[in-house]
Amino acid sequence: MRRLAGLLVVPLLLLSTAACGDSGSDTKNGAPSITKGAKFGETPTLSKGSGTPPKELKVVTLSEGDGPALKKGDVAQVNYLGQVWDGKEPFDQSFGKGKPFDVTIGAGQVIKGWDQGLEGKKVGSRLELVIPPDLGYGEQGSGDKIKPNATLVFVVDIVKGTSIPASATGKEVAQENKDLPKVATNTDGKEVAVTVPKDVTPPAKLVSNYVLEGDGAVVKDTDNVVVKFNGKTWKDDKTFESTYATDQSVTWPMEQLSVKGLKEGLVGKKVGSRVLLVIPPDMGFGDKEQGTIPANSTLVFSLDILAVM
Repeated sequence: MRRLAGLLVVPLLLLSTAACGDSGSDTKNGAPSITKGAKFGETPTLSKGSGTPPKELKVVTLSEGDGPALKKGDVAQVNYLGQVWDGKEPFDQSFGKGKPFDVTIGAGQVIKGWDQGLEGKKVGSRLELVIPPDLGYGEQGSGDKIKPNATLVFVVDIVKGTSIPASATGKEVAQENKDLPKVATNTDGKEVAVTVPKDVTPPAKLVSNYVLEGDGAVVKDTDNVVVKFNGKTWKDDKTFESTYATDQSVTWPMEQLSVKGLKEGLVGKKVGSRVLLVIPPDMGFGDKEQGTIPANSTLVFSLDILAVM
């Protein structure tokens, strides 16, 4: 099935792009040149690539920052501009939109060329990535603007990097209601068990209870929240997805969460906490089947709130 992260957040389609005009063709060091906005933080304009594009990933550090190097599991906030090798204008960019893009390094949430190209680079750096098709969108392409087997060129500014803890580490809160699922309290970063009670009718209203109560910032409905979770369906006590199992966090932009119960259940909770969420169908996926999740399912989550961006 599609990973839940893609079901919960409204898909981010390719952003509309303003025409940049014909920027000409100019390639240096195996990568198209920046013709305007060359400094970190400035909106760049890329020239069209000339000749045959590289067959391997090419990473050019245009300017190196003095921040820490990004490692696997870190969440990086970046601004970027993307253009196909033989294109004259960008197909996507975050520059000028007022909000950087969050990416978890090495988590496989973006194309492979990004994961490989960003790891080890310092916060404050401006990079140019030339990504061959096998590390981009391959034979499928993406939408109308990225054709099959396209070589991609990105200018990326690494604005911020955040190291993410392996687990929530808050103070344990008693779980006294026998009619609610029980959530394990281990803080070793390993799988967190969730046990749904048998022969019990699920609650008709949203449940959002602390299991471990942290002391960090309170989640707002405008935050990007970094979480790990174990998601189950109440009826069969079966996990449909767990990011604990893969030791990967995901970042959810709260403004784009499409599942009402998740958004309402997270807002007001503190970073560093583990939360039990029980989401009735009318605040979940309703009468629509989602992969292995049947229609009209009550959803159960153990959810670690690891950071806000």
